[in-house]
Order: sequence, then structure tokens, then C-alpha cells
Amino acid sequence: MVQKKNTIDVQEDLMPHPIICQDEQLRHYLQSFQALFSRPQFEHFVTVLTALLLGEKGHTLSHLKRSVAGKKSVSSLSRFFSEAPWDYPLIIQSNFHRFCREIQPKIEKKRQEMGEERKKQKRHGKRPIPFVTGYLIGDDSTMSKPKGVKMQGIGKHHSTTYNKRVTGHSLVQCLYTVLDRSCPLEPVIYRQKKTAEKEGVPFLSKIDLMIQQIQNFTPPSGTETHVLLDSWYNGKKLWKAALERGFKITTGIRRNRWLRVSCEITPTTPKGWKWQRLDEYADSLPKNAYQQCFLPRNPKKKVWVHVVETHVRRLYRCKIIIVRKNLDDPISAARFWVTSELDADAQTCLEYISIRWEIETFFEDTKELLGIDQYQVMTATALLRYWTLCWIAFSFLEHVREELKRNGLSEEQRNHQMEMEEECEIDKIGHENQEKSHATLGQAKRHVQEIHQELFLEWVYHHAFSGTPVKDL
Repeated sequence: MVQKKNTIDVQEDLMPHPIICQDEQLRHYLQSFQALFSRPQFEHFVTVLTALLLGEKGHTLSHLKRSVAGKKSVSSLSRFFSEAPWDYPLIIQSNFHRFCREIQPKIEKKRQEMGEERKKQKRHGKRPIPFVTGYLIGDDSTMSKPKGVKMQGIGKHHSTTYNKRVTGHSLVQCLYTVLDRSCPLEPVIYRQKKTAEKEGVPFLSKIDLMIQQIQNFTPPSGTETHVLLDSWYNGKKLWKAALERGFKITTGIRRNRWLRVSCEITPTTPKGWKWQRLDEYADSLPKNAYQQCFLPRNPKKKVWVHVVETHVRRLYRCKIIIVRKNLDDPISAARFWVTSELDADAQTCLEYISIRWEIETFFEDTKELLGIDQYQVMTATALLRYWTLCWIAFSFLEHVREELKRNGLSEEQRNHQMEMEEECEIDKIGHENQEKSHATLGQAKRHVQEIHQELFLEWVYHHAFSGTPVKDL
């Protein structure tokens, strides 16, 4: 029994944070969603968001309830997620519209800067104002739930964390990124065919779910959209969905795919070309076929890149990108990508690959900071609603992160700044960040917590100075 008491979560020993101790920025942000809820629902919404942002440890319903002072019970929070009549897609839509309103002035400013830059180039004729590129990044992530066999939507999915198939949920997610700001779109649960049949819902593959996301996406005005995906989502049907929308697309590609290469005209190759496996093609290249480019995350580090415009079997005309850390490494260590943007050079292609890593960082941050894999809800509706509120919390932290980056970090926050990784895997290239005042999502959350801890102490001091009895407090 003593051992169990020693392992009680630290959150149980902390005083719950009073709802009234909110700073003006958070209060205004939460009130922007008030029209989408009834009054009791909005109170639960505020409770959950406050707990996600200010809670120290754990993100189950019990942890959320203990993090915020009030009369809410675990059962009422459970009903809020599973039974209350509120529309989570509408919440996501409202959040994205708010994001677009905030980012639109920056998009227009950037377009004007790009237009002025073009005017400096001595070219004849009137040229239209260029578009800012926004990136629609898609991927899936497995939430391990070894004891959640009775949860809806549960199945066996591959986990990169455990490097094997585990029992849990598969989240298919898109993240929209433009001008260093990100906004998550609607979360979707992937159900395996037998799970979908058991629960009486239509079966959709991950490819189908991603196609729906691409088809339903409406980008901000003044932007062009570039879809970024990993090799799992490399298929003609998905490429077609992106290209029909006028989007560009860059995806990973597996080494066993076949590409068209030029060759001598022979009886077996009368057209002067043949099909060749991608890894065999890469192995046949001389060293001078590669060019050295810098890593977007760390310009001091170089990689070797080969690009070639060609046809890939069961795909469109595209540009193949082969990235190698060292030319003496085996071909198995190389990474392969393909893009629809035929005019892009090697360094630009490397930039696209780097930006795709934003969604990996998104999954990592939201699991660590918001507990998107720590839920204990039974229905698929409750799970999607929980993820939705996590995305709303993420969007608030994104706004705070942008302010910290713009205004600079405090000395204490700089001490928490993580140093750049000295070594970076080729398929884990991060975004280029050469700004002096870089801020992480973790620093944004700590900043929010520090502000509210100060407000809480002021609240306690005020009541203590006024002689308020401890029981009333």
C-alpha cells in the first residue's frame, strides 16, 4: 500500500486552478467559441481547455477534473464528451476560419513583398502578384491502448514507437502550415474493415480518408497549396485528387517502385527507354550525378541530392528526389521522394521534404503536452471530441508561441531552449529556422502556466489580505 501511495500523480497534491484566474488573452480566446455551445456545455469547454493548458501531469478525465476548481464531476465531463449535443466538426471549422482571419494580413503583406521583389527583376510585361505557398501536410499516428479492447474504433495498427503492431486507435490527421503558423484540421479515426463492419460504419482506407481531406480543404485567399505526405500515401488516386484541385504534391516513395530511364535502342527497348527499380537506378548512378545541398534545419550540414524528371509507373510525370547522407553509405540508407513540381531544383525539393516533418513534430508535441494518447473515453464520438479540444488548445499555444517569437524570450525561457540536434536523419529533416528568437510549443505552454500561476497567487494574496476564511477560499 505504501508503494502505491508513493506513485500517486503529483497533480493530486496541487491545488486546483480557479476558473476566475484567467488572463485576458485566454478568456477572449475561449469566448470566441461560446456561440457554438449551450451555457452548461461552454462551462465544460472552458474547464477542459483550462485543464489541458494548465494541468501539470496526466490528461485523463480524472486529471482534467482535478486540475480546475469547480463542481464538475468526472461523470459530467464524460457525458460532455460522449452525449452532449455539440458539433465537433463545426468547432474545427470555426477554429480554421479564425486562423485564416489572423493570417490573412500577413499573407497579403508577404504577397506585396514578393511582388516588389519581382519588380526589381528586369523582365518585360505585367506580371501578376505571386501567391504565398501554404502546405497541407497529412499523416497518421497510432495511439496505443493495450487495455482498451472495449473502446469503439479500436484495432491493431503499426506503431513506429514500438516498431510493431499494437492495440489502439489510428488517427489520420492533416495540418495546414503557412508563414510559420500551423492549424490542425478535423481529426479522423481509421477503422480496419472488420472493425468498421462490426460498428456498422462504411469502411474507408487511409488513402480514401486523406483524399476526403484534400477534396474538402479550402485554403486561405492569396495562397497556393502544396500537399506533403509520406510514402504510405504515394498513389495515383491520391495524386489525382490533389492535382484536380490545382494543388502541388510531394510524397515519399518506396524504393521498389519503377521509373522510366533512357537507354540504347535495342530489340527489347525499341523506344529508347526501359523500366528500372528505383533502388537499382540509384545504385547505378555515378557520384558526380549527385549535388551537395544544405540541410534546411542546419545549413552547416550537407547532404547529397540527385533529382531527375521522369515517369513513375502507375503515377504521373514527376521529379524523383534521392537524398543520401554519404555517398559511401549503402543504397538502403538513401531516402526517396517524388514531387509534381517539375521546375523545383534540388535545394527547393529538400525544403519541401523538411516542411513535411512539421506534422511529426505536431504529433510529438501534442502527445507530450496535451496528452492526445492519454484519453479514457469509450465511444468514437467522445474520442474525436477530445482530440478536437486538444487541437483548440494547440491553436492557442501556437498563437502564444508566435508572440514569444516576435517579442523574444525571457532569460528563464532561453535556459529551456533546446539546442539543435547535431545529427539529423535524412527523413527527419526539420524546417529551416535561422531566426534568433525561436520559440517552441513547450515554451509557450510554460509561459501560459507562469502567467496563470501569478494570477493565482495574486488571487490568494488578495483574499488573504481581505481576511477571507480558508474554507471559503
